[in-house]
Amino acid sequence: MATAYVSLGSNLGDREATIRAAVAALPGVVAMSELRETEPVGLVDQPPFLNGVARLETELSARELLEALLAVERQLGRERRERWGPRTIDLDLLLYGSEMLEEPGLTVPHPRLHERRFALEPLAELAPSLVVPGRGRVDDLLAELD
Repeated sequence: MATAYVSLGSNLGDREATIRAAVAALPGVVAMSELRETEPVGLVDQPPFLNGVARLETELSARELLEALLAVERQLGRERRERWGPRTIDLDLLLYGSEMLEEPGLTVPHPRLHERRFALEPLAELAPSLVVPGRGRVDDLLAELD
């Protein structure tokens, strides 16, 4: 079994209902952070996001879990039109155990996790002393953003 952390975000439609539906569809969810409203990053001319993080216990490989996340996104109407644009649901694999992976279409830990308050805050709620491989403890990374 591997412990994985997945970020969930939505800024179109009924954001909370969509995130709750995604959580229900994810394999092995054992904990969920509180949801928080955040301002968009990248393309800023769009509605605010609702964001959270789920902890999963899974027997899926990192690649299989990524495929499951993409399937849930499709099931919930995600359309990929523009990078960082508005979306019904966004699921990102943040961490997969203590693994560091660099494969086509899959990088773990998420390459921008250490820069993103909207992912670090809910992650810290679930596991403040968790170590992000190659970066440090979640609570320290969050403090560096202040």
